[in-house]
Amino acid sequence: MRQTWRWFGPLDKIDLSEIKQAGAEGIVTALHEIPYGEVWPREKIAARKAEIERAGFTWDVVESLPVHEQIKFGTGDLRRLFENYRQSMANLAAEGVTTICYNFMPVLDWTRTTLNAPEANGGTALRFEMAECAAFDLYMMDRESDDYNAEIVATAKAWWADSTEDTRAQLTHSIMSGLPGAYQRYDAKGLRAELDKWHGFTADDLRASLAQFLREILPTANELGLKMCVHPDDPPRPLFGLPRIVSNADDLAFITGVDDSVANGVTLCSGSLGANPKNDVPAIAAQFADRIHFAHLRNVKRDPDGSFQESEHLNGDVDMVALVANLLTEEQRRADTGHADSIIPFRPDHGHALLTDANRDAHPGYPLIGRLRGLAELRGVMAGLSYKGN
Repeated sequence: MRQTWRWFGPLDKIDLSEIKQAGAEGIVTALHEIPYGEVWPREKIAARKAEIERAGFTWDVVESLPVHEQIKFGTGDLRRLFENYRQSMANLAAEGVTTICYNFMPVLDWTRTTLNAPEANGGTALRFEMAECAAFDLYMMDRESDDYNAEIVATAKAWWADSTEDTRAQLTHSIMSGLPGAYQRYDAKGLRAELDKWHGFTADDLRASLAQFLREILPTANELGLKMCVHPDDPPRPLFGLPRIVSNADDLAFITGVDDSVANGVTLCSGSLGANPKNDVPAIAAQFADRIHFAHLRNVKRDPDGSFQESEHLNGDVDMVALVANLLTEEQRRADTGHADSIIPFRPDHGHALLTDANRDAHPGYPLIGRLRGLAELRGVMAGLSYKGN
């Protein structure tokens, strides 16, 4: 497996020389400064690639080439948006960047309620607390919802009663922080207004939009030799009344069934899928092995009420060793059957903020030392599983 690292380009507080010392081989990045729906110019792609190569890396994966919200909504004249997306794909292919990660979550990307939940070792982690999510939903946005059980609602009400202007602002900041790059930030009122536009929009509606998107872009992907890989929902559940359709094996089966070409692939994110206790992540990796073009490896510890906290990479509810073993098995299968590109790139996804990470002001979830630790641990797992002795 190829060891990569997510880098946010000019927006990142961690520079490429530090990533080099962490031991990564390739870079995962995007042109975050370009608004959603606009074409990525070839010259800007070339400039970013040259910067990466001067530092001794390759640009292995685009994360992400964003899908405009209007495409997800699936109505209106979408021709320009599809044309722009295909042109960006062509410009990337012309510069030799051929793996593209994307997601299909409406409005919000990954969502957490706390960015610095304490860990026993003194570090901090990202956390999703169901009751705080409900408090934001029911009381800060004042949205009617039957998504939460009575116990969660009671806890959310108590949180709201005890909250201050500062704690409410911090919760809003945490929820909005999963939108790196060319993003739209909201306050509670603004997010409620955006959500109202999606009222009545169902999971079937969103699946229809995704199928339309794939039909529009996959012929181009196949023609250009690109690999598209959808990222799972995070968390893998409906959120604030918005449907989620990339949350489990059945969802992935629907998506890969829209088009059976290898270009129609998956980003295997162990943390996103692992937040749902019904998901056997190593089994999902085995089921969709031939469509996995990219992997995000992180771990979570789940609570019975649906809350979860991001854990150490090798110490959580996802069997990381079994997962890595399945990915290595798929790589060997590809090599044995003559695939020209048998290697699966992965990155250590997220990480605890450790030691001096707290002073770096890096993107939430993307500290230097915490990810370095995760990469080293995953590298050790791969070395152990690959060891053949004398």
